[in-house]
Amino acid sequence: MSKLLIAFSFCVAILSLSSAAHAGSAQLLLDARTGEVLASENPDALNHPASLTKMMSVYMVFDAIKAGKLSWDSPVPFSKHAASRPPTKLFVKAGDSITVREAVLAMIVKSANDAAAAVGEKLGGSEEGFAALMTRKARSLGMMNTTFFNASGLPHDQQFTTARDMSTLGVALMRDFPKEYELFATKSFKFRGKTISGHNNLMYRYKGMDGIKTGYTNASGFNLVSAVEKDGRRVIGVVMGGRTAASRDKIMERLIDANIKKASTGSQLLVSRSTGVQMDIARLGDEVPVPASRQSALAAVQSLAGVTGVSAPETASAYAPSAGTPVPAELVPTPASRFAPVDPQHTANTLPASTERKWQIQIAAATSAQAAMDLLSQARQKVGGPLQDLDTYTEMVTRNGITFYRARFTGFDNKEEARTACDKLVRQRYDCVLMPARG
Repeated sequence: MSKLLIAFSFCVAILSLSSAAHAGSAQLLLDARTGEVLASENPDALNHPASLTKMMSVYMVFDAIKAGKLSWDSPVPFSKHAASRPPTKLFVKAGDSITVREAVLAMIVKSANDAAAAVGEKLGGSEEGFAALMTRKARSLGMMNTTFFNASGLPHDQQFTTARDMSTLGVALMRDFPKEYELFATKSFKFRGKTISGHNNLMYRYKGMDGIKTGYTNASGFNLVSAVEKDGRRVIGVVMGGRTAASRDKIMERLIDANIKKASTGSQLLVSRSTGVQMDIARLGDEVPVPASRQSALAAVQSLAGVTGVSAPETASAYAPSAGTPVPAELVPTPASRFAPVDPQHTANTLPASTERKWQIQIAAATSAQAAMDLLSQARQKVGGPLQDLDTYTEMVTRNGITFYRARFTGFDNKEEARTACDKLVRQRYDCVLMPARG
């Protein structure tokens, strides 16, 4: 009942906001080697990304270079629209152009809105078209609560993200473009005889921090995504809705200092835990970006009211795989929904009897019931043992017009049995989330 009351209050608050919504405080620290959430506060609360948006714009440029569509020396022309974007900017005149490298450095170091708009027009034909491509890419990375409407992060009342989604994007940048990611550590660069300096002050003084991006608008408050590597530990921190740049930096510093020792050591970042099953992950239609503020608010309320919840931080994860792999289990919250059992003899909206037992695990979310069934069958064949006698089912849920089918095993007598099964699944490169079973 308390969750429903909180959810109702949240819905009323969100739906009554104007375009100048108050920024909500949120923070998250992610172990970039395992996907474990080391600490969080309101990680799935909807916030305006401000210039964190440019992280995705830069990702799109890196992706285009990798695909051979751009080179570092390709010209980026400035239209009247791009040149008219308000500061912070490079003040390039309409009809002039810069190189892709200069545009990327301008977005990272200067947070230049005119450069971001020009890049958007270069890759998407228009900034609006580029925003649609950005949103599609966000969905493919697992950022299910993020919608872009421009390339810069300039105010837009329907442009939303979450701390969890931003940590996912941070990992994706380092994982998918390890060499190019090093540009996020750039403190200054030369542009037409002038030295352009950055303002990521915490990065300049915090040992081990090598990026990623700051952001601010009146609606968002002061935002920051930071990446730190210390003693073999690699973490991504996200702070959103800070009241000042200095207070935001202090929050980030405390968040990292207090929790980085919980992170795993090693030499690799998160890699795809794909099972190898070929299926499409959830993609949007031609109308993207679609979520309006009302739809986004209702999706968040569903998550608050219906989530069964992972009860301990060590079982939570913000991991999202690269495009083409199943949507990770934990990236799709658990609103009240219908159930589509794997066994065709089961009837819809009915769970196996053994769900009265205490624990269940989820290994993926697919875009069709059959794909989810195939995943469960394959996992049982590979892992055997702890999964052999368990019931399986898929849970159908629709969010923002996108339908997913969660693939779950249920029937564990206790949390320890479920954790043992998860450990074996992870060793077979599956994703796995532990959660109490619902009666």
